[in-house]
Amino acid sequence: MKYVQLGKRGPRISTVGFGAWAIGGRDWGPTDDDVSKAALRAALDKGVTFIDTADVYGFGHSEELIAAVLEERGYPEEIVVATKAGNDFYYATEDDDQGYGPIRQTYTKAYLIEAAEKSLQRLGVDALDILQLHSPNVEKLTRDEPWEALETLKRDGKIKYAGLSIQSFKETEQAFLLDDHHDLLDCIQVRYNLLERQAEEVLFPKALEYGIGVIVRIPLLFGLLTGKFNRKSRFEEGDHRRFNLSPEKLDNYLTTLDTLEPFFNEYSTFSRAQVSLAFCLSHPACHTVIPGGKNPEQVGENIIASDLAPLDHVPVYE
Repeated sequence: MKYVQLGKRGPRISTVGFGAWAIGGRDWGPTDDDVSKAALRAALDKGVTFIDTADVYGFGHSEELIAAVLEERGYPEEIVVATKAGNDFYYATEDDDQGYGPIRQTYTKAYLIEAAEKSLQRLGVDALDILQLHSPNVEKLTRDEPWEALETLKRDGKIKYAGLSIQSFKETEQAFLLDDHHDLLDCIQVRYNLLERQAEEVLFPKALEYGIGVIVRIPLLFGLLTGKFNRKSRFEEGDHRRFNLSPEKLDNYLTTLDTLEPFFNEYSTFSRAQVSLAFCLSHPACHTVIPGGKNPEQVGENIIASDLAPLDHVPVYE
């Protein structure tokens, strides 16, 4: 496992992290907490020091599972946990027997500070390592309140580093935010993979210019780049891929992916997942990738990408 500093101000972390969305128990189909914990333990055993989660993943459950595993090990000081806030699931409706209503984006200063306090409780720590604004739209980010919330939380010692999860498919449109807030932002999280490379255009150059750390999410495109899906693949109710990898989207993605066969063949001794992760890490702006790991086997395969990167060359295509 290789380790890097996350930007010019951020902490030292592993170049392959653990994406903890899937273990939350919502949006990815059925999960087993014991298997999820085993995946987390396997990641730590293999040198992963960076875990990315969000309060909305499993409506707090992902954070709770992470806390349980870290507590077993006495909260190792080298482990960095990044979480997110801004998707409000706390308010109840009559239709939800769990006390949660439809998720809505909320980026007021008061709400973000409250959400951070709840994440502190679930994670069982006095200060969050990294708190990221969770993929807000541009309109919300033109207001002062979300930035004031991060500044206040930093000043009060409730968070160590501040980040922004860039809204998917808005990488170029939201790049100007780095110009406006580079003194506050220690890192950004970006949707980036072999088939979605918009971040290369404007966002990555700005991150390099300002020394802002880059966390790559969706590096395996919801599992598509592992090679296990085809045009006939379908997903169950409750699995977000039913929409994000709909039949039409699958066909479009796979059509482009077919053109990359020569690229994968060059690295045929490695799995497609490993090569896809190494592709992301080969960009000079990228510091870590956060593939999901639902079981120890997936974790073990993903980690090899750290030593494979950087690749000798990466594909160029329209």
